[in-house]
Amino acid sequence: MIIRRLTSEERLTHSFPLQAYAFEASPMAASRVDEFRAYLPYHAGNRTLVVEEDDVTAAAATAIPMRQNLRGRVLPMAGVAGVATHPLARRRGHVRALLHQLLDEMREEGHTLTALYPFRASFYERFGYVGLPARRAAVFSPADLAPLLRAELPGEVVWERVGAGYQTWRVYTERCLHERHGFAVFPDFRAVGLRDRDDRWLLTAVRDGETVGAVTYRIDDHGGELIADDLLADDPYARASLLQFFARHVDQVERIRLHLPADELPELWLTDLAVQVEARVSRPGSPAPMARLLSLDALAGLPAGAGRVAVELVGDRWLAGTHLLDGATGRLEVLPGDAVVSTVPTATLTAAGLSALAYGVLDPAEVAIRGLGEVPADAATELRRLFPRALPYLFADF
Repeated sequence: MIIRRLTSEERLTHSFPLQAYAFEASPMAASRVDEFRAYLPYHAGNRTLVVEEDDVTAAAATAIPMRQNLRGRVLPMAGVAGVATHPLARRRGHVRALLHQLLDEMREEGHTLTALYPFRASFYERFGYVGLPARRAAVFSPADLAPLLRAELPGEVVWERVGAGYQTWRVYTERCLHERHGFAVFPDFRAVGLRDRDDRWLLTAVRDGETVGAVTYRIDDHGGELIADDLLADDPYARASLLQFFARHVDQVERIRLHLPADELPELWLTDLAVQVEARVSRPGSPAPMARLLSLDALAGLPAGAGRVAVELVGDRWLAGTHLLDGATGRLEVLPGDAVVSTVPTATLTAAGLSALAYGVLDPAEVAIRGLGEVPADAATELRRLFPRALPYLFADF
C-alpha cells in the first residue's frame, strides 16, 4: 500500500471518479468526465491523498484549508471531504491510514481544528470528532408572510445575480466568520465557485450603507418553490426585510424553503405563520456535521469562566497527556501537566469529549454518559465554568 499526494491533473483520473461513484448516481454519464476538468480550479489549494495498490486507486481523501470561529477566535481548520474507497477495497483500513496522514500533514501546517460531514458518525467519533448541530429547513407559504408587507423596516434590500454581488456576499460572510461561533468559510479559490456558477439570486439587507443580512436563492418553477440557502441576518429587522421581499412572491411560488441555523425559531416569526421546521439527519445522505480539535493550541486564549481543572487526554493520536486548564484571567490558559497539583479536580477525556466541550455541544455530564470521558462531579463543575454551552453554526457545506 502506497499513500501519496495527487497533482491537480491526477484528480481527473484518480480521486474524482472514485468520489463520484461514492456520492453520485452511478454509473456516471460520459459527460460527467468532461465536467471534472471544470472543477479543477476550485480544488487548486486542496490536499488530496490516495491509497494505491498495484497502481489502482483504492481510496482517496481531501482536506480543504479553511477557517473557523471557535468561541470568538478564528483559527485554521481542515475541512475533510471526498473520503471514498473503491468498492473492492472497503473495510481494509485504507480510510484510517489516509486520515491519519492527511490530518498529520494539516496539523503540521498549523490547522488546529478540523470538520467534516460524515458518512457514518460513529466511524468518525473514533477519530475524535463530535457532532455539531444540523442546519434547519423551514417550509411555509409566502401568503403567510403578508403581515410583513405592512411593516415599515429600516434600510433597504438589494436584489441582484450572485455573480454581480459576489464581493458583497463574500465580505458579509467574512464578517459572520469573525462574529459567530462555529462559523466556517471556504478559501478564496473554492468560494469563487459561487460567483462563477452564477446560478443564484443574491438578496441583501442594507442599513446605513452596511450589509446586515443576506441570502442566496433560486426558484425551481412557476408555481413551485423558492429555495433559499442559509438565511443570514444580524438582527430581527434584517431578517424581516429579507422575508418581506419573499412575501412579494405570493403569486409566483407555492412554497418557500429556507435553510436556517439551529438557533432560529421560525414558528415565532409571525402569529399565523404555518411552518414546517425540520432538521433531517439520515445515513446515508443527510449527515449532521462533526468537528474536533487537532491541537491544544486551539484552546489557548479562548474566553473562559473562572474554572480550573486538570484533563487527562487519552486514546488519541494528536491530543494526549495531562494538562491544566485555567480560566482565572478570563482567557483560557493551557499549562503542562507538571503544573497540576493534587487539589485540582481531574477529568479523563477522549479527544471527542474535549472537542464537545470546546465547541459547547455537550455538558460534562453528557460527555460521561456518551462514554467520551470520566468526569467526576467536581471536575464537571469546573469544566462548565471554562466551557459554557454554546451553539455552533458551521455554515460551510462541503
